[in-house]
Amino acid sequence: MKDSLLRNRTFDELEAGETASLARVALQNDIDLFAAISGDLHPAHLDAVFTSGDPFGHVVVHGMWTAALVSTLLATRLPGPGTIYLDQTLQFRHPVAAGDTITATATVREKRPDRRIVLLDTCCTNQAGDTVLLGTATVVAPATSVVWPAALRPEVAIRRHTRYEAFIREARVRPALHRAIVHPCTAEAIQAAVDARDEGLLDPILVGPEAKIRAAAEAANVSLAGIPIEAVEHSHAAAARAVAMGASGHVAALMKGSLHTDELLAAVVARGSGLRTERRISHVYAMDVPAYPKPLVVTDAVVNITPSLGHKRDICQNAIDLLHVLGVQLPRVAVLAAVETVNANMPTTLDAAALTVMAARGQITGALVDGPLAFDNAINFAAAKTKEIDSPVAGQADILLVPDLEAGNMLAKQLVYFAGADAAGLVLGARLPIIVTSRADSIRARLASAALAKLAAERGPRGPT
Repeated sequence: MKDSLLRNRTFDELEAGETASLARVALQNDIDLFAAISGDLHPAHLDAVFTSGDPFGHVVVHGMWTAALVSTLLATRLPGPGTIYLDQTLQFRHPVAAGDTITATATVREKRPDRRIVLLDTCCTNQAGDTVLLGTATVVAPATSVVWPAALRPEVAIRRHTRYEAFIREARVRPALHRAIVHPCTAEAIQAAVDARDEGLLDPILVGPEAKIRAAAEAANVSLAGIPIEAVEHSHAAAARAVAMGASGHVAALMKGSLHTDELLAAVVARGSGLRTERRISHVYAMDVPAYPKPLVVTDAVVNITPSLGHKRDICQNAIDLLHVLGVQLPRVAVLAAVETVNANMPTTLDAAALTVMAARGQITGALVDGPLAFDNAINFAAAKTKEIDSPVAGQADILLVPDLEAGNMLAKQLVYFAGADAAGLVLGARLPIIVTSRADSIRARLASAALAKLAAERGPRGPT
């Protein structure tokens, strides 16, 4: 095919006035890739909110992107394969916005026979005819004819982590809430608390052995100036004190430090704690998966090991309530199993079918619930269509309700390590939200966890008594 081959124009074949053009749309992927390769992270080149004189608030493409288009034209069209690029002058005349169609044109101006030197006038224009770049290229033209196969344009996946931005931004502008940081006796735990405070997401109170807390702060090289310390002897006492502070209204949320998760949660659900409700507590991973078009909640992958049908009802409702807080009015819940049909020999499919009926009968409220659904059918329209699944949830799930902790934990970690996802963690179902983070979490995920807790504490239900 003609379009699959690259042919050049030799020095002897070139004529003054000869011209060639190449047009390309400035895609967001191009902008992201150019920024990643060049290291140019200027907000004007990446952030559509940053205007910097652009009255339309467009992302302004770096001028060198258009220069690269000229280079491509010279290397592939005129003179084409075998060309040696010696020099290029550039004048950037007009900004280029994402979505603009840019046409690069090269015109032979002069030939110098002694070294096969060719000077070409180079120009780039946008779809409106505005000149965005002018210059002169100096090249060594090829001496012999060459025909090369055109390589396929590589498929490059751009990983964007933008799902958290809206609620982190919203949480920042609201007043910081008091949070008890429970037993923050490692550098990582102290740093997480300080980072969230500096972002305006929480007003921390450190609960634990004071000497260990100060040693951890020194190891993290952070100042504790202005941060109160509630001194207790050990981790058990820290959990009990933090729970009491939550029950009395002194703090609006808890954040796990360096103690074990089950140690903190045991204090939360203990009889007489003041934080326990009739609803089962459960964990949610609010995941930012670059390959998925919206936030995705996985529950429960941390707290409930082998939940009963009644527990799954509470786990489901907790996640639904959180998405209501985040502005999702009617979340879609996919109750996962290995298959999408009910099988009497697979108890998880029976639970999934029961949960679907419970939602239809008002025992689960505020969401569309359907199951059993296999993972592929839950998140991919094509997979659901292939299996002829007629479901209001299939292919567009907001919540993945997993069969048990092992399945959920493996799914969440596969999304993190294979799909590049971030996972913000939160425990729900108590009278206040509980932030549960891991040392392996990214800073973005830690901040998102704090932001989720802030919004949930302000807006969410306090739980049934």
